[in-house]
Amino acid sequence: MTARMVHPGAWWLWAIGLAVAASRTTNPLLLGLIIAVAGYVVAARRPQAPWSRSFGVFLRIGLIVIAIRMLFQAIVSAPVGTTVLITLPSITLPDVFASVRLGGVITAESMLAAFYDGLRLATILACVGAANSLASPARLLKAAPAALYEFGVSLVVAITFAPQLVADLGRIRAARRLRGRPNSGLRGAAGASLPVLEGALERSVDLAAAMDARGYGRQTERPPLLRRFTTAALIAGLIAVIIGIYAVLDASAPTYLGVPLLLAGGVLGLAGFFLAGRRATRTRYRPDPWTGPEWLLTACAVITGSSLIVLGALGGSGLTPAVDPPAWPSLPPLAVLGILVSVLPAFFTPAPPTPRATVRHEVVAA
Repeated sequence: MTARMVHPGAWWLWAIGLAVAASRTTNPLLLGLIIAVAGYVVAARRPQAPWSRSFGVFLRIGLIVIAIRMLFQAIVSAPVGTTVLITLPSITLPDVFASVRLGGVITAESMLAAFYDGLRLATILACVGAANSLASPARLLKAAPAALYEFGVSLVVAITFAPQLVADLGRIRAARRLRGRPNSGLRGAAGASLPVLEGALERSVDLAAAMDARGYGRQTERPPLLRRFTTAALIAGLIAVIIGIYAVLDASAPTYLGVPLLLAGGVLGLAGFFLAGRRATRTRYRPDPWTGPEWLLTACAVITGSSLIVLGALGGSGLTPAVDPPAWPSLPPLAVLGILVSVLPAFFTPAPPTPRATVRHEVVAA
C-alpha cells in the first residue's frame, strides 16, 4: 500500500466513534481497552510531525482530570456506601445546600465511583488526543466545508492551538535543558508555561492572518430569500443535531429525541451547508482523497459507537459495574468486539509518508 496521509476527517470520525463508546460505559476494563486501542493505532500510524505527540499530553491531562474528580468527591459530594476510609473535618452548610457537603466521611465506594467517572472523561480526552496526533490541523482545515468560511479564522486558531502547544513545549523544554535550567517538576512547568502558551497562540494567529491575506472566505451575491432560508436551515439543523447527540449519549433521555432528531438535523444541516457553500468560491490544490481506508475508518467508528449504544439499549450487563458493594467488572463480549474493531486501521490504512515528504506536503497544502 502506497504511503500517504489519510483524510483527517476520517481520523476524527474514528476517534468520535471511540469517544461515543467511552461515554456509554464506566467499566474500567472497557475504558482501558479503548485507551489501548487508540494508543496502538496512534503508535502505528502517526506521522513524524510536531503535532503528532498530542496523545501523550492528553493522557497526562486525563490523569489530572481523574485526580480532580476524586478530590471533589472526597471534599464536596455526598458519600456512597459504608466502608469508611477516613473522616475529614466537616462544615455545616445551610439547608439550601442540602445535597452539598464540605468534609466529613470518605468511603471507598464513593471514591471508586468517582474514579470510574473520571476515567470515562479521561478516556474521551485520550480519543481527542489520538485524533490530534493522527490528523494534520492544516489538512483538516483544508477539508472543512466552504459553508464554514465565516468561522475560518476562529477555526484555525482552535484546531492548531493544541498541536502547537505540544510542539512548543518540547522545544522550550529542550532549550531550558541546554541552558541548565530545570525542565521538569513544578519549577520547570512554571518556567515553560508562559512561553508555551504565547508561542502556540502566536503561530495559530499567524496562520489565520495568512488565510485572511490570501482571500479565504470570499463570496458571491445571493438573493435575500435564499440567504434567509439557508440561515434558518443551518440553525435548525445544528440545534436538532445537538439535541440528538445529547439524547444519544444520555441513556435516560427519551428515545424519540435521539436518532430521529439526529437524522432530521443532519438532513437540514446538509441542505444548509450545501446552499451556504455555493456562495463561497474556493479552490483546492491536491484535495485529500476519500477512498477505501477512509471508508474503513468510518465503518469502524459506526461499529464501535453503535455496539455499546445497542448493548446499553438492550440492558446488557457489564457497562456500569457495581460500586455498592464493589464488584469486579465483567467484560461483555459484544462491547469487546465492537471496541477491537477500531484497531483495524493500524493494519489496513496506508502508512504515513516520510518526514521530508510530510513537511513538503504540509507547506504546499497551507
